[in-house]
Amino acid sequence: MRPRRSTSALPVFCAAFLAVACARDVDTLEPAAFPRDGVIFTDGFAAGVGFQGFSGSNSDALSIDVSTPRNGTASLKIKVPAPGDPAGGYSGGAFVATVARDLSGYNALTFWARSSIPATLNTAGLGNDNTGRSKFTAEASTLALTPRWTKYIIPIPDAAKLSRERGLFYFAEGPENGAGYDIFFDDIKFETVSTITNVRPAIATASVVTEVGGTAAVAGTTVTYKVDGTDLTVAASPDYFTFVSSNAAVATISPTGAVTATAAGTTTITARLGATAAAGALTLRAAAPPAVAAPTPTRDSALLISLFSDAYRNVPVDTWSASFDVADVADVAVAGNNTKKYTKLGFAGIEFIQTKVNATAMTSVHLDLFPFDATSFKFKLVDFGANGAFGGGDDSEFELSLSPGSTPGLVAGQWNSLDIPLSAFPGLASRANLAQIIISGSSPTVYIDNLYFYRQPAPQAPTVAAPTPTSAASDVISLFSDAYTNVPVSTWSAGFDQADLADIQIAGNAVKAYTNIVFAAAEFTAPTIDARAMTRFHMDIWTPNPTAAPRAFRVKLVDFGANGTFGGGDDVEHELTFNATSTPALATGAWVGLDVPLSAFAGMTTRANVAQLILSGDLPTVFVDNVYFYRAASTNVPTTAAPAPTYAAANAISLFSNAYTNVTVDTWSADWDSSDLTDVQIAGNDTKRYTNQVFTGVEFTSRVIDATAMTSFRMDIWTPDPTAAPAVFKIKLVDFGANGTFAGGDDVEHEITLSAATTPALATRGWVTLDIPLSAFTGLTTRAHLAQLIFSGDPKTVYVDNVLLHR
Repeated sequence: MRPRRSTSALPVFCAAFLAVACARDVDTLEPAAFPRDGVIFTDGFAAGVGFQGFSGSNSDALSIDVSTPRNGTASLKIKVPAPGDPAGGYSGGAFVATVARDLSGYNALTFWARSSIPATLNTAGLGNDNTGRSKFTAEASTLALTPRWTKYIIPIPDAAKLSRERGLFYFAEGPENGAGYDIFFDDIKFETVSTITNVRPAIATASVVTEVGGTAAVAGTTVTYKVDGTDLTVAASPDYFTFVSSNAAVATISPTGAVTATAAGTTTITARLGATAAAGALTLRAAAPPAVAAPTPTRDSALLISLFSDAYRNVPVDTWSASFDVADVADVAVAGNNTKKYTKLGFAGIEFIQTKVNATAMTSVHLDLFPFDATSFKFKLVDFGANGAFGGGDDSEFELSLSPGSTPGLVAGQWNSLDIPLSAFPGLASRANLAQIIISGSSPTVYIDNLYFYRQPAPQAPTVAAPTPTSAASDVISLFSDAYTNVPVSTWSAGFDQADLADIQIAGNAVKAYTNIVFAAAEFTAPTIDARAMTRFHMDIWTPNPTAAPRAFRVKLVDFGANGTFGGGDDVEHELTFNATSTPALATGAWVGLDVPLSAFAGMTTRANVAQLILSGDLPTVFVDNVYFYRAASTNVPTTAAPAPTYAAANAISLFSNAYTNVTVDTWSADWDSSDLTDVQIAGNDTKRYTNQVFTGVEFTSRVIDATAMTSFRMDIWTPDPTAAPAVFKIKLVDFGANGTFAGGDDVEHEITLSAATTPALATRGWVTLDIPLSAFTGLTTRAHLAQLIFSGDPKTVYVDNVLLHR
């Protein structure tokens, strides 16, 4: 922990703040020199030295202890409190001289210390006078303490700076491993130590981009020494160092390392400690602030929600820099345009909690950003959920990171017009209660303007044709499609309907354009359509109208019954309703394929005389294409051959495969099994087709197989049947033993069970290669006389190829 300056000094323990240790001669022209005494504590406080506890430190931490002196009569005892001590959560403070001392003749602070338990002292150092204005602090951290007295040495970075120093020694320490303990100090003083060598000053290497007038700070000022042969790093105040700019016209540097950009350009800040150059450098690039305003947006105000822009009426924003953030924000004018300027930007919270934004209907967010460093910029959206409360359990958020290589990308030193789809925030489960935007990034100064959510205006007509249907013509009855020969349709807008119809071309494709729809009726009464062999109905629609709930679109099919006459007493019909949440779902400005099973038209109990298609709903403008009935193509037969195995012939024993010479198999369906076998060709490849399969026995008993040298069993299978759980497929291998006879007393076997969750996994309507290590057949303890392959399970139809053993 870092020490905190106390607001008032705690009571001084032992000889605190004694009178002047070295009187001044007020009768002479020259003031007396500051005392050069280096002693701080030896058996007691040196004259004129007192202790001041840091703010929040334990008020009764320090006492004189006569039971454990290192030598002499007493030491200082520091009680490090346990967590929760009401007197203070840590121990720490400064040993301060009433009269400043001249310490320029020494090169180190030294002290002896021990602890009641092995521990690590957080901080110990010099130069802190507890005023908050200390210039020349130097400290070492994480000093190892043990119950044995040990001497510690903290080198002074530049003793010439300490000609009048009041801050002699300070420390800070908290509980260790959740418990308090005791530290003892003795013989605290300044010395000249001969074993301090190899001085290596350093500053942190960094690169900063800011605007003219912006600031940066040299950080990480340290000095590393060899002390008694061991490296020790001291954190030193920047005031010990001298800083130099490679381009003084670009920036000024204070003695504390504060850098202020004064002109556009680049400069490199280096440092030295005395005459020794420090490692590291701060590179600062200063850029001019924006001279022109962000581009004026031209989007339709009816299609957006603006948080900040001169071009629109803005919704209320509670704060542009929340109390929890790390940033300063100012309202500035850039070329006469209101702009937000963020400085010292760690992260900034923009909150609109009182009037949350419902951006459900929006598709994108826009921001104009002027950064001075384009390495990274992060933009987070936070939605408080339906309960509208932060941390209410339904909050969601997502942070997007932008850089020069992202889409959109960033460029430093200019306005970046960022248009980001809200779909790029996948973790944002809702956009109905947006309440926060969090920005952060590599540039400590940024300007922003024109922050708003928006949606694109819906096109009034499609610009691309509907997807071309792919069903085979033999499986289709088409009413309207360029992809097929259409059956006769009496009218696409009957005299009794309320709609206007135009035949138009979209990207060279014929389309029906309905406008002013209340309901539209297409009739195909001469002849009616016999759709009994069809299984599905399809039509493609496109609308420019809003489709969000509660808007709906309805499709009705009407069958005139056996008499083929409307109102003949046997008419049947059914109407389906589609909306933004149905399957399929409506959408605005995109082709939607309404592809549904005819069984969904449950009220249409006959389909031999389908005569009308009626469209209605809340969409006054609808473009229509590809209206047809169809049946699904047969998917019960594989159309491609099983994958050809590529094992070397010398490494395979094939029972059945066009890729190899096969060994003798007595039967591929034994007379005792329960399945039907047909030899078929799939894409020119010999394949076994099993139907009505319960279990199947494949026997090769006349010439048993010696698979001792093989390592794996393979077969390729294809099934049209369901393979999802709990369906299984089982494979059993049987070895007849050395006597080569079934049930001869030495038979062994093992059965593997496969499912959709195993490896390999079953699948429907696709070739599956079952390549299984023979070691998985654990019960198959011998493999020199393999004689049977038995497979069984839930799939009733199974195509089989490439049955082999291999290594």
